[in-house]
Amino acid sequence: MAKSQRTAVVLVAAGRGLRAGAGGPKQYRTIGGVPVIYRAMEAFSRHPDVFAVQPVVNPDDSAMFTAAVAGLKHEAPASGGATRQASVLAGLEALARHKPDIVLIHDAARPFVSSGVISRAIEAAGRTGAAIPVVPVTDTIKITGASGDVEDTPDRAALRIAQTPQSFRFDVILEAHRRAAKDGRSDFTDDAAIAEWAGLTVATFEGDVANMKLTTPEDFVREEARLASLLGDIRTGTGYDVHAFGEGDHLMLCGVRVPHTKGFLAHSDGDVGLHALVDAILGALADGDIGSHFPPSDAKWKGASSDQFLKYAIDSVTARGGRVANLEVTMICERPKIGPLRDVMRARIAEISGVDISRVAVKATTSERLGFTGREEGIAATASATIRLPWSL
Repeated sequence: MAKSQRTAVVLVAAGRGLRAGAGGPKQYRTIGGVPVIYRAMEAFSRHPDVFAVQPVVNPDDSAMFTAAVAGLKHEAPASGGATRQASVLAGLEALARHKPDIVLIHDAARPFVSSGVISRAIEAAGRTGAAIPVVPVTDTIKITGASGDVEDTPDRAALRIAQTPQSFRFDVILEAHRRAAKDGRSDFTDDAAIAEWAGLTVATFEGDVANMKLTTPEDFVREEARLASLLGDIRTGTGYDVHAFGEGDHLMLCGVRVPHTKGFLAHSDGDVGLHALVDAILGALADGDIGSHFPPSDAKWKGASSDQFLKYAIDSVTARGGRVANLEVTMICERPKIGPLRDVMRARIAEISGVDISRVAVKATTSERLGFTGREEGIAATASATIRLPWSL
């Protein structure tokens, strides 16, 4: 494909997903702790050959959408229609001002699309003008009549299961969708069918069996189990940090500004809770400690907010294909009293790390007036982190 060709994506996410059972639209449910739509969009947002991702959502889902895809680059959402076909047309029309050469059309309910499938889709559309990913049919297929009796057994060697992203020259598929809408045709089940109806030859390229569509409750159960089995390397790390008191009127503790009669003596903001957590995560990764990644000798970390250190550690887990299972911090101090702030701190850690608050614990204890913490000369913190990584030798 010529380098000059620009590729955009329509991400179809306006459906209700009723067959998936209770729990709201399936694209906003989580799988493996991550919203389905986030997984689906992330692959395109981070692909080097995609310049724009155009989501199409139900206007009633605006708040859920914004929360679910926070941090990902995308165009302002287009409003979906009554059918998938209408929603795709809305997405194509929204992209028209960008004049892309190629467009990939993908269902948000397919969260496991790989970078390889995306690259093959772009190459195939540039070469043929219209192409879809397919996988072979492995089971024998039967055609039945109204009575339920078998009427025919087609040759499965010629059968393929169609997936998304389906890829097209942008101007061609936009015109086909416009024609179908003008003619009152709203019965097409995918974009390839519209392209065929419009007289286009639709090529195929290699899909991926993992690129499945989540449709029923059983699909969610199966994929949760599959993801858990892939993250079989369970690791725990521990961390410890301490900072002495100095002049000041507040302390940063677990990402929360706490009024106090003193401040921390520290190179950064001195947040012992977050520092201990960072060391725990890096320890689980066997990747040094906070000082090796953010050395106090580096002037750029002078007075730095520690939330960026925790975000860095979390991103390091994500970059390894892993996820955080649990974060725990214990504050050791006489004052300030941590109990009244515990849930605020949990919420702040959850916000920074992107981990559900149910996986974050904040505890506190005193040292019974013994030692430097007992004399209120400073605060110490211990932490532990449990992470899950893909197993590798």
